[in-house]
Amino acid sequence: MLVCQLMLMAEGAHIERADPGRPRPDNREPRGLTHRRRNALTAYVFILPTIIGVAVFMLYPLASSLYHAFTQWDGLTPATWTGLDNFRYLFTEDPTFWPSMKATGYFVLLSVPSGMIFGLALAVLLNRAYRGVRIFRTIFYLPVVLPSIAVLTLWKYIYDPLYGLANQVLSALHLPTSDWLQSPRMAMPAIVLVGVWGVGGSMIIFLAGLQNVPSEIYEAARVDGAGPFRMFFAITLPMITPILLLQLVLGLVLAFQAFNQIQVMTGGGPDTATYLFMYKIYTDAFGSYPNLGLATAEAWILFVIIMIVTAITLKTSSMWVFEENK
Repeated sequence: MLVCQLMLMAEGAHIERADPGRPRPDNREPRGLTHRRRNALTAYVFILPTIIGVAVFMLYPLASSLYHAFTQWDGLTPATWTGLDNFRYLFTEDPTFWPSMKATGYFVLLSVPSGMIFGLALAVLLNRAYRGVRIFRTIFYLPVVLPSIAVLTLWKYIYDPLYGLANQVLSALHLPTSDWLQSPRMAMPAIVLVGVWGVGGSMIIFLAGLQNVPSEIYEAARVDGAGPFRMFFAITLPMITPILLLQLVLGLVLAFQAFNQIQVMTGGGPDTATYLFMYKIYTDAFGSYPNLGLATAEAWILFVIIMIVTAITLKTSSMWVFEENK
């Protein structure tokens, strides 16, 4: 009897809950900020300084430079809209535009391969467990941490035709001397040589890539009778091609933006032999007759060139970069 009564009571409660006539309880969230909304608001508060910094120091200057590339502006008076006149002048009338492009291309072709080759060669030599190898790694990396302006000034004195160390060494070896930075033919190779002297940064990155190559592959190659050169070209180079790609892209970007070497050592001379495009942008912006509108247009041209060269490099990398998952 008691069991029957309990069953009837449960059935009545079920019918009461299922009655469509009864108002349903309000499942809406309580007023005020919920826990989820408070977390989202806290996250936005923390990233707000970064958003403001990007907008103020990156997006606004980028948009402003794009506008001023189409204006005549000296940095003091209000800018005057001139349309495509800056670009038209650069490509058709500017006497230093094409020489600076030629000098920049020559510098890129010399500096990027030489920096990669010498950096990789040093990394291979120092990727050994002999005594004192850490000291040599530190010595070769030291030029990277030295002040660049002081180093370039020192090299300028080394290249002095009369009293420089370079010509003194050549004379002691009974070799022909050179005018170095005063020679249109030797000025650019001399500047590239300074960059080769400071390949310690590339060496460290290459060294990290070499040390990540599995030693089991080398052991298997030795068992098969492979020599050092065969292992280098068949194992080492394919395995570090991602590092080569990184170094190539970084080297291209830095070479197109080279400025300190020219400013300190040659001032763009002799003639236009070392008149790099980045130095031309500087002289047009802050020279005797400043034209920031023209310099901004040149900066956008350089930006487009770097983007195109980088895109081509990345697009063609699939043909020579080794990917382990493939």
